[in-house]
Amino acid sequence: MGFQQGVSGLNAASRNLDVIGNNIANANTVGAKLSRAEFADVYASASSNLGSNAVGIGVRVDAVTQQFTQGNLRTTENPLDMAINGRGFFRMSNNGDVTFTRAGQFQLDQTGFVVNSQGARLTGFGVDATGQIATGVPTDIQLPTGGVAPQVTSTADLTLNLDAASTVPLSAFAITDASSYTGATSLAVFDGQGNEQAVSLYFRRTATDNEWEVFAAFNGQTLPLAGAPAPVGNVTFSPQGTLVSPAAPAGLTLNLPFSAASGGPSNVALNFPGTTQFGSPFGVTQVAQNGFAAGRLSGFSITPDGAIQARFSNGQTQVRGQVALADFRNPQGLVPIGNNQWAQTLASGQPSVSAPGSGNLGVVQGGALEESNVELTQQLVDMITAQRSYQANAQTIQAQDQIMQTLVNL
Repeated sequence: MGFQQGVSGLNAASRNLDVIGNNIANANTVGAKLSRAEFADVYASASSNLGSNAVGIGVRVDAVTQQFTQGNLRTTENPLDMAINGRGFFRMSNNGDVTFTRAGQFQLDQTGFVVNSQGARLTGFGVDATGQIATGVPTDIQLPTGGVAPQVTSTADLTLNLDAASTVPLSAFAITDASSYTGATSLAVFDGQGNEQAVSLYFRRTATDNEWEVFAAFNGQTLPLAGAPAPVGNVTFSPQGTLVSPAAPAGLTLNLPFSAASGGPSNVALNFPGTTQFGSPFGVTQVAQNGFAAGRLSGFSITPDGAIQARFSNGQTQVRGQVALADFRNPQGLVPIGNNQWAQTLASGQPSVSAPGSGNLGVVQGGALEESNVELTQQLVDMITAQRSYQANAQTIQAQDQIMQTLVNL
């Protein structure tokens, strides 16, 4: 039976070389995973009395398994490229046919769907009307191509220090007279059409201890526009210099005379969180307001939890979807179908789909790709070993042939 063992060894070594050759060919394939040929010895069915005298009849390829170890990550110039750092697969849909992949080379198609080079769509979770991620059944991710509408300013927060050592001004308040107030600052606000307007605030100490008047001007004109300047409210402090009033969320109400064409007058809630009255010069440490101008889409970015953030030219960012990852109890039960895709089988089990970073799932790195986990040096060494195995099995056939020749010559 020497011929049979030798032939089986040749077939096994040849199959092993095929696997190694495929690994080497995919050493630079994004998301590709190393394959390994696993062998099993073969024995003829025999009665139990053979015991330890049984002689094997060769070898067979028991399985070709893929090793889903982590590949190295490298950065790219495409912000929609994604790499999974940890467990999980991207879930792809092609006309309802669901496949899974570790290759994150994505781009937008003409309708705004995130697709791979074969046109399969990346799936995930959308957002609801309030901008919150709507988890549930994954759907094809479609990103917007339009801009964002303007938002009128409705709240403003200022953090500053008013000089406790300052004195009460002697002259009546006037924005052109710097001696009539202790300190001033300004902030930008936006009307209903996204036009930027300027609001200036002036702080004037009163004769009452720890109390300050707040005056305002709109585009250089003192408020109210008609009549004598009047404070929009007062700010008071404790003897220790901490803010007493106005206390959030009440604040001061600032009525801004926006034009009728841009939405008409609008109230802004003015708050002073963290404002103090200490014996140091007047200074502003933070100014913030919630309005913004219209903006056009300028790009996308991916967060580690898979949220896709749209960036706009006005500095705003909005979450427009979240990538879903799938995990399997037995990833080696997946069947490779080419194009860096796998399909589920009974052996792999049903996928568990969730957001990146949850459970056992890895996180997503945007603007990066996962390289193949094939170690080229090791594959070259394995190729030499497989070649030697092929030669050795060929030698057993040659030896058996010589023995047969000797018998024939007798």
